[in-house]
Amino acid sequence: MKKLRIYVDTSVIGGCFDPEFEFWSNGLMRDFREGRFGIVLSDITATEVKPAPEAVRELHTELLSIAEVLPITEEAVAVLAAYERHGVLGPRFRNDMLHIALATVAEVDVLVSWNFRHIVRLDKMQQFNGINLELGYRALAIYSPREVTTYGREDSNQSS
Repeated sequence: MKKLRIYVDTSVIGGCFDPEFEFWSNGLMRDFREGRFGIVLSDITATEVKPAPEAVRELHTELLSIAEVLPITEEAVAVLAAYERHGVLGPRFRNDMLHIALATVAEVDVLVSWNFRHIVRLDKMQQFNGINLELGYRALAIYSPREVTTYGREDSNQSS
């Protein structure tokens, strides 16, 4: 079976050090380290972690050794521009839209985020995916790490 490619936005890395999200974020990191899933990061993630606390930057650096890293391409910027034209999010949240655009263009299997305000939200997912389909891309699955990690599942023996 093909390993799922999972795009991780910056909130998931930071979530490893947040009491509210650490169980699920760290569980997902274990999934990546154990090879259950393939981790996909991007140049925008690298930019966003620069001002983050040292522990977040160190985790990001560790993940780079096992990650596929997506560059910001003209194609992704064109998808971002379509999101902007449709007003999915305001200009202040351009990076959030860029994460979605990069994951869409790279055809990842899932994007994970703790950003419930702009990303992991049904109406926003529908808007992003409507535009993706209109542009000829497939719909992007968007979840929080809690729905994706194998850790903490009653139905998981954590070795599958």
